[in-house]
Amino acid sequence: MKILKNTLKLKYQSGFRKYFANTSWLLGERILRIAVSLFVAIYVTRYLGPERYGLLSYSLSFVFLFSALASLGLDDILVRELVNNPAKRQNLLGTVFWLKICGFSVMGFTIAIVLLLKSENQETLWLIAIITLGFLFQATNVVELYFLAQVQSKFNVRAQIIQLLITSLFKIYLVWKEADLVWFAVAIILDQAVVAALFLIIYKWKVGKFPFLYFNWKKTKLLIRDAWPLIFTGMVVSLYMKIDQVMLKEMLNAKAVGIYAAAVKLCETWYFFPTALMASLFPAVVAARRKSETIYEQRVQKLYDLMVWGSVAVALPITLFSDWIILFIYGTDFKEASDILRIYTWAGVFVSLGIASSKWLVTENLQSYSFYITTLGGIVNVGCNLWFIPIYGIKGAAFATLLAQGTVSFVGLSFFGKTRKNCWKVINSFNVFGAYKRVFQITNERLSGTDHGK
Repeated sequence: MKILKNTLKLKYQSGFRKYFANTSWLLGERILRIAVSLFVAIYVTRYLGPERYGLLSYSLSFVFLFSALASLGLDDILVRELVNNPAKRQNLLGTVFWLKICGFSVMGFTIAIVLLLKSENQETLWLIAIITLGFLFQATNVVELYFLAQVQSKFNVRAQIIQLLITSLFKIYLVWKEADLVWFAVAIILDQAVVAALFLIIYKWKVGKFPFLYFNWKKTKLLIRDAWPLIFTGMVVSLYMKIDQVMLKEMLNAKAVGIYAAAVKLCETWYFFPTALMASLFPAVVAARRKSETIYEQRVQKLYDLMVWGSVAVALPITLFSDWIILFIYGTDFKEASDILRIYTWAGVFVSLGIASSKWLVTENLQSYSFYITTLGGIVNVGCNLWFIPIYGIKGAAFATLLAQGTVSFVGLSFFGKTRKNCWKVINSFNVFGAYKRVFQITNERLSGTDHGK
């Protein structure tokens, strides 16, 4: 019996180390990517200036609106199938690879049709065409998904770190040579092309020849059947995330997009932290659900408290020092971005709540509601941009995003009976005295030893 217990303990510890190491690789890569990418982005932004940076940001946002067509919602489906059917790896990887090639063709055709219906200058058309071409290389991310399913993310991370260093040096070189704007669109292609090549090299090295010649029509039908709801969800998410920059260009000008995008870049940098926090804390919340419904509900509430007031702790100093931050990082050409930063940073409070709420929906098996809630947010975002931009200019887009995020967090959850109790937890988390009391209770329990590891 003792031998069996020791064996199980060793197996558990081995499994824990495996997942911990996998998470550590992902976490380390993300921190490095954020640091390097932010430095290079600031360097490039200062060189391009508001107008040219705005035109590049607009082109990237426009293409991103259609990006869900390239992935066809297959990423999570592929990981699931690779975990459940490892023996069918060749068929799965080859089939999804070619489906993504087809998805890229649909995406390119759709973008071409839309561009025929709207007026763009020659430079913008070239930028959009070049950026669109880069999505062709995303078909090879099936290799990334394979290693993810195998809990071997260190291989993905190695490829992405090499890609980050190569493309960052290329962008710095472009600034040094005072390159034309179109070359920075080429740099976006290089980002995707380099990592695609590295993925294929690593797959050949660790697994074998990539199954380019495999394609299964029967499997295609099953994959598309499971993935089609995710395609529509992805399109709504893309619209929700990037429509503000597209509308700013259409309703104002490229310079407005550049100023707005510069502030948004800084705000979105710290969104990584609530995601990492959720990855660390949410397993304890899920575990509590199996022990006690009361403990589970308390932990969900405390998690929302932490998300709200942690985000407020970040947003408040950014609001107070936004003028200094923008002048120090971007210079006087982007001084108008300080107002955007001051407003947009508060959207991070609702983004953090959204990350927590989405995890709660999955735990409760209510993930189908995510589509309806996100759709509502997208509608509010578009409507408010149409209303606010003519009145408030660039700041109107920031107000629209803030209102849309708030709508998702409050109104979206309150629409449905099954999600309404979660909405009340979100509302309660804004009660500073209640949140402090709950956190203080945790501290007292731990100090007195009455928590009992719950």
